[in-house]
Amino acid sequence: MRMVRVVLLAVVGLGLLAVPSAPQAQSQVSPRRIVFLASDGVYVPACTPNPPSVGVVAFLEGLRSLGYREGQDFTIECRSAESQYERLEALAAEVAQRNPAVIVASAAPASLAAKRATSTIPIVSVYTADPVGLGLVASLARPGANVTGLSALASDYVAKSLELLKQAAPRTSRVGVLGHGANPTYAMYRRELEPAGRALGIALDFGPVSALTDVEATLSAMQRRGADAFLVMHQPFTFAHRQHIVDVVTRRQVPAIHGSREAVELGGLMSYSVSVEDVFRRAALFVDRIFRGVKPADLPVEQPTTFQLTINLKAARALRLTIPPSLLLLADRIIE
Repeated sequence: MRMVRVVLLAVVGLGLLAVPSAPQAQSQVSPRRIVFLASDGVYVPACTPNPPSVGVVAFLEGLRSLGYREGQDFTIECRSAESQYERLEALAAEVAQRNPAVIVASAAPASLAAKRATSTIPIVSVYTADPVGLGLVASLARPGANVTGLSALASDYVAKSLELLKQAAPRTSRVGVLGHGANPTYAMYRRELEPAGRALGIALDFGPVSALTDVEATLSAMQRRGADAFLVMHQPFTFAHRQHIVDVVTRRQVPAIHGSREAVELGGLMSYSVSVEDVFRRAALFVDRIFRGVKPADLPVEQPTTFQLTINLKAARALRLTIPPSLLLLADRIIE
């Protein structure tokens, strides 16, 4: 078993890692306020939950590694729409009225709401797919305005996921695609998957869901229509409900590729993804640069350059599926 660490590189040289390792003589009287804004209670349900949020913990670790002290150099507040996307506009407006030093927005819906709420407060968008296509930034190299951050996907990620699923289960002919329809990334996935499916000779059946109660019925309906495999979109909703989704997929007894390593650790067959922790930890570097006076418009958006392929051989055996040796050689982590 081998693990390749995910490394995120700037689109153009930022020198982010060249900054001093600690704040240089913080002179402000009051600690600067950071607000986390999230669409779902997945990465950021609260600043001090039990168990702690993956995103918040990683982000705070990043700040501490740079020498920042919570309560002295910064304070942090966390606000989440808890999957009720209709609340995001009001929530973002409320956050903007409080005029924090920076808003860290988790995923696309929260990032878009934050941008609509303010054109002056710096926004670090984290884990947003296709920030240019969604209109968050003018370009990756020159974001413009008050938004910068880290994308969660690369241009070929979606097509590669489908290709890996086909390699693991060569007889796959029709794939049911599960995703949160209210998330703007749903349309992006569909746009990227359709040509990939044609190239691989795979028919696609898209199943948008809006609530946890929709998942089982949607997967069941796609299977009745002939889906012999599933692809689960990588979104905050699917990450938050990964255990339920893995359980339902397992009962359906068909192969599936998930968007997070964590889903495979819970029993899913395979995943192709970036590290959630690494992305949020690197968000601290952007906040640090903004605290030091760099404008978001001058901080290029980062894209992931490396993804992790995780395969669960126990799940494969339960499906009576033999993973090709060539695919096992590509795996960054194999769960026995």
